Amino acid sequence: MASFLTITDVAQRTGLSVHTLRYYERAGLIAPVARAPGGQRRYAASDMEWIGFLLRLRETRMPIGQMQAFARLRSEGNATASQRRELLEQHLAQVLATITAMQQAAQVLQDKIGHYQGLEASLRHTPSSTRQGSPHVSTHQPPLPPGPRQAARNRRPSR
Repeated sequence: MASFLTITDVAQRTGLSVHTLRYYERAGLIAPVARAPGGQRRYAASDMEWIGFLLRLRETRMPIGQMQAFARLRSEGNATASQRRELLEQHLAQVLATITAMQQAAQVLQDKIGHYQGLEASLRHTPSSTRQGSPHVSTHQPPLPPGPRQAARNRRPSR
């Protein structure tokens, strides 16, 4: 890696847009980036490492407010190490709970897919004249007549 990267280089390497990189700087997620004499941003290797970590936090769906809080604590130095650890532990607990919920949801989907695969297999082995929805068998049933309560409601004048 070159000693310094332009904002365009960083955008290409990270997949973030130039606009997002500028926003991250304005929002305090990225410390003010060094500038060339003409005012162009010059990102160092340490900036790239930090942006990489921010991308990981974003992948875990950490809210931007928490990312900003973490960045503020980071900028205050080692004295905030325990606070940063606690923030990450709390977020990790949320990530793990989400993973568990997603695994449970995935299992429900797999079970339902298995159900439909079994249903499809049984339909392939059933004569077409007895299949539900076959053009040879009527699945339409006429509506039931209204019960006494419904019939009485239908007779009442509307208000």
